[in-house]
Amino acid sequence: MVNICFIPLDNRPVCYTLAQEIMACDKSINAYLPPREIMGGLTTYTDTQKLIEWLKSLPEMDIGIISLDAIAYGGLVASRRISTEKSTIVENLDIFKNVLKTKCKKIFAFSSIMRISNNNYNIEEKEYWSKYGKKIFDYSYHTCKAGKWGMESCIANLIPDDILADYMATRRRNFEINKMYLDWKNEGFFDSLIFSKDDCAEYGFNVDEAKELESLGGETITGADEIPLTLLAKSLDKPISICPIFIEDSQKHLISKYEDVSIENSVIKQARLAGYDIKSYDDADIVLIVNNFKVEQGEIVMKVDTEKFSGILETFIPKEKPYMIADVRFANGSDNNLVNQLFLHGKDKNFLGYAAWNTSANTVGSLLCFAKYAFLAEEFDLKSYNKLLAIRFLDDWAYQANIRQKIAEPCDINAYAEPYIAKVEEFLGVKLKDVSFSFIWNRIFETEVNLEIET
Repeated sequence: MVNICFIPLDNRPVCYTLAQEIMACDKSINAYLPPREIMGGLTTYTDTQKLIEWLKSLPEMDIGIISLDAIAYGGLVASRRISTEKSTIVENLDIFKNVLKTKCKKIFAFSSIMRISNNNYNIEEKEYWSKYGKKIFDYSYHTCKAGKWGMESCIANLIPDDILADYMATRRRNFEINKMYLDWKNEGFFDSLIFSKDDCAEYGFNVDEAKELESLGGETITGADEIPLTLLAKSLDKPISICPIFIEDSQKHLISKYEDVSIENSVIKQARLAGYDIKSYDDADIVLIVNNFKVEQGEIVMKVDTEKFSGILETFIPKEKPYMIADVRFANGSDNNLVNQLFLHGKDKNFLGYAAWNTSANTVGSLLCFAKYAFLAEEFDLKSYNKLLAIRFLDDWAYQANIRQKIAEPCDINAYAEPYIAKVEEFLGVKLKDVSFSFIWNRIFETEVNLEIET
């Protein structure tokens, strides 16, 4: 048996329950996650003292997958909101470090590089973002485009001094803490340390910080919420390889929304971080089919359309190899054309998985993780695996691409879901029971799907 300690970013289903569902596919894994009620939410922060006490109570762990933002700030959202002094954060991190090194044989950790969202939407930011968020983004973008840190854009004159000072102080604090983690890495504390680039543009303070961390020996990757899962895949240290096939092969150089690298580079970097080798079609263990976009990635939530899949899926599905499908034609949900063809094709013995969750990095990183755990499982649990697949289809396809477009606020969506549930049951060849949808952050951006497989 392998003991894995997994400390998620927060209590969202894609951060918390998805990791549980993946590890449940292998009965040889004992998964340890903190009590969900102590983990941070949208407006609440992780109780770090209780988290440390929980960590102390654990038996010896073979592997620790650690979201450092949960310890340092109380969560990813909290990392951008709290005003706690650096000294207080460091003091708490030192306590955590001393406990963790007595509990985990190997430590795989990640910390975020503070994002700069290009809008005035402040639900995950400080209050002033509702008025000055776009201006702060523009200030960051144009200051850094000038090619020299500190060469201010004139947009600074449009932002009150106290607000700009507060924003820059928060950035500096988080950046200094990230540099401290590099010191820990150099001491040998981490077996792997990753800095994530969330919601990136071509220029910005976050882009410059990433470059500086890289110059100091840090490893960065575009993405955020999926990185703990990518590290979970990496921790499963067994040989495995993929061959990525891009449906729109001539367009794989295009950059996805909320990212700063091409979809091809995003896939390759996620795969390598997850412990996959990239090989030719003949030599690879698994084929990764990427439903990428032409011209521009669609964005279902923002009503940005794009040309949907119009080919013949059958021509991309290998007949003799396991395969999985990363559906990134749209951000935040499935390409209905592709899913409809997949369901018509049916679930064959080589089908490993499907994902279309949020950004391209979110989709690819999570898919690589659960495919690896299913493919290499010491004691494969088919029931848990079918549950995982059913949840992904009902979330990424049924909810995000379809049901979400019919509602304006959290509500009972079970009636909307019935036809989609029937199609998922038919595709997977299972009967689902006790299916429910909830909104843990009281917003429609994400839903939590709960269900059981009837035996």
